[in-house]
Amino acid sequence: MLRWSRHPRCVSLARAELRIALAGWGLSEWEESAVLVLSELLTNAGRHARVSPGREIETRFRPLGGGVRIEVHDASDVPPEAREPEPGACGGRGLVLVDALADRWGYGARRGPGKVVWAEFGSVTIGP
Repeated sequence: MLRWSRHPRCVSLARAELRIALAGWGLSEWEESAVLVLSELLTNAGRHARVSPGREIETRFRPLGGGVRIEVHDASDVPPEAREPEPGACGGRGLVLVDALADRWGYGARRGPGKVVWAEFGSVTIGP
């Protein structure tokens, strides 16, 4: 588990940690898609999870046989909501990308306040 502030620079630091984990597990074939999905989930948590100071965002990465599970934990109870972006809009496509790139994704409760949003790559799944 790694902890991050809501500062945008933490997204690139988290991506670097995921790349290291994937390489260590021999799962670099998932790097491009997994890093993009992590970026979207972490950016969403930083933008939308308005919580009290001191509540950080956590990431967890786990190998799944020949794939990987990415989790982003935040202290907000508000579920992620995929939306149809307006044509020409600069944002609003994050969860659409997550849905297109991950084999599965979802969200659920976690221990303590908030939620976990997760995405899985590879044929093995472990559920919410």
